[in-house]
Amino acid sequence: MKFIAALAVLGAMSSAQAAKIAVIDSGLDYKHEMIVPNLWTNSNEIADNRDEDGNGYQDDVNGWNFAEQNGMIIDYKYLGTFSADCKTYFDIQGKYFLGLATEADIAWIKAKQKDPEFLKEMGKFGNFVHGTHVAGITIRDSKNEAMGIKLIPTEVKPFFAGLSDHKSADPEKKWKLLETAFTALAAQQMTLLTNIATFAAFHKVDVANGSFGTGFKQGKMIGDLAFRAIFFKKPTEEESNRAASLFIGALVKEGSKFVAAAPNILFVFAAGNDGMSNDEFGTSPANIKADNVITVGATYKNEFFAPFSNFGTKMVDIAAPGMLVDSAIPGNDYLKVSGTSQAAPYVANVAAKIKEANVKLTPLEVKKILMGTVDRKGFLTEKVTTGGIVNIDRAVMAAQMTNSMSINDAIARSEAQVRDMPVAPKSEVNANAVVPMPLYPMFK
Repeated sequence: MKFIAALAVLGAMSSAQAAKIAVIDSGLDYKHEMIVPNLWTNSNEIADNRDEDGNGYQDDVNGWNFAEQNGMIIDYKYLGTFSADCKTYFDIQGKYFLGLATEADIAWIKAKQKDPEFLKEMGKFGNFVHGTHVAGITIRDSKNEAMGIKLIPTEVKPFFAGLSDHKSADPEKKWKLLETAFTALAAQQMTLLTNIATFAAFHKVDVANGSFGTGFKQGKMIGDLAFRAIFFKKPTEEESNRAASLFIGALVKEGSKFVAAAPNILFVFAAGNDGMSNDEFGTSPANIKADNVITVGATYKNEFFAPFSNFGTKMVDIAAPGMLVDSAIPGNDYLKVSGTSQAAPYVANVAAKIKEANVKLTPLEVKKILMGTVDRKGFLTEKVTTGGIVNIDRAVMAAQMTNSMSINDAIARSEAQVRDMPVAPKSEVNANAVVPMPLYPMFK
């Protein structure tokens, strides 16, 4: 049996080719030392203000900026404009989490949390570094190629400005108007995402990472704004939750068109960082259910589920490390960041390695291998569908074996041959000390 498995491995290695990952995010630093060796480059396009490959995107050499409709996948004007305090904040968070922060460190970080100017700067800093950090995780220790796709513009105009012009006094008609407005906004955003999916499919992308989204808390903020515009009053908690559910529901419903536009791509979505149940409250696009979608919650190594991570045995498929993950940020720099935004690209990385091992595997089959080869953990039983954390070695071995046997057999044999990852004693850490970097927002 082991001889057959070895032959499968050798066969896979001889035919392996780099898999492509579209990093749908805030852009990526294509000059970064970590990114350059694995940067996807369009061999059919050159930067000459022409559209050589005829796909309608002029100079899409390393990806495309869908926010400003150009080939600039990062805005370098922000490089070097942030104070050292931004990095220091994350560094002290990490020390606090590990129990290494001094009293002076803790006092400093608490003061910063009350400084509105610093918080404003941190918001910009987070948006700027987010995509590069995610991209670094997708390509770490691999041949995977990262394509940069910038999703959101720096400034977004208010959408609900005209809602107060309605004249109806009927509450149910007002709710219907609210639902119509949410559907229109969802359709607008998902049209953009559908264009992104079509672009990625044209370039034969294998995996797309989506560490972006709208959680229920953000949905409540947007829903409350729209509610005020229509009802001319502050919503009750019940009304706020109803409006948020309508909004998230519209996003998820429209989102099915987005992933359907690229059926040959596996979309990996971050579950969200609200510490809430996606089964009950919902997050978009994490709650989109399709054969080519997998949703990821975050852990600290393989020790415990991250307190900030969204969960749900129906809506969150698998878990992966997402706390204090060291990766690239613009300017040949590095930073340890936490969030389901970091857990999702960990899975995208493994998904691409699975595809590299057997290029014939469909997105559903890659998803089946990922979910069938997890390390099952008691602390994940009520958190994710699989009750487990991704096991890289087992998943890749199973993929290699599928070159000569069925997927079910490959999963079973890999599980017999690859042990669970060693479990270290649970760290004596302050699990709630780390504040995650938010998902890259679909709405600002």
